Amino acid sequence: MRCGLIGAGIDASFSPALHETEARHQGLDLTYELIDVDRAGTPDALGRLLDDAERDGFAGLNITHPFKQHVLGLLDRLSPQARAIGAVNTVVFRDGERHGHNTDAFGFTSAFRAGLPGALTRNVVQLGAGGAGAACAHALLSMGAGHLTVIDPDLDRRGLLAETLALHFDTDRIAVADPVDLPAAIAPADGLVNASPVGMHKHPGLPLPAALLRDGLWVADIVYMPPRTPLLRAAAGAGLRTLGGTAMCAYQASAAFQLFTGRTPDTARMLRHLDVLLS
Repeated sequence: MRCGLIGAGIDASFSPALHETEARHQGLDLTYELIDVDRAGTPDALGRLLDDAERDGFAGLNITHPFKQHVLGLLDRLSPQARAIGAVNTVVFRDGERHGHNTDAFGFTSAFRAGLPGALTRNVVQLGAGGAGAACAHALLSMGAGHLTVIDPDLDRRGLLAETLALHFDTDRIAVADPVDLPAAIAPADGLVNASPVGMHKHPGLPLPAALLRDGLWVADIVYMPPRTPLLRAAAGAGLRTLGGTAMCAYQASAAFQLFTGRTPDTARMLRHLDVLLS
């Protein structure tokens, strides 16, 4: 069985180790390949890469930054959740068709409930309205966030996310804004989610001024490489509750593994394995 990951700057991804090791525990002969557009050509190569994988007999592919929304137009079917979120991170090739799924929302929800139990979500600010951001926003509202403000510098991207969310949630609970509005948005917030790429090895730095990390705020960062991002370090230094991206990564990977293989993975084992890989 062949699977893989398409994205930009993914050379250091632990997905191959996670999937291949769990497959061995399941008695499966599975290889998981990294298909990095930094090596394979321009981002316009996504369609060709999907064609190649399907022709070569792949069971499926994970899709990551920056393609989770762009891939939608290249698929035959979408799961209800992927359609509702407007983003896909898992493609399964089945019976001559491409089926799009989203396991990011499940991953974020599971990680949040385990890592920040009891955290207030009356008012939440999220940074990033891309593919991962769409999944996190959907998850937060589904978990009962009273009000969510999504901050993104791209007017079209944040507007599209607002329209998509409004199809499923009360519009009074949803707002989008430009980064210039971040100080006003975060002042009454219970929590902050970084769903932008800022903090990744290839996008280093803080996604907001550290001075905005005030007392009483919880902070979640979906970036898992590095496991302790500059944002998490700054938040922990300020005495705030934090949640890193490691658990979300493992939970979404376990859901994708089940879609690829039809086998139920040992998610706790995958979490422990990822912790070892990151140590």
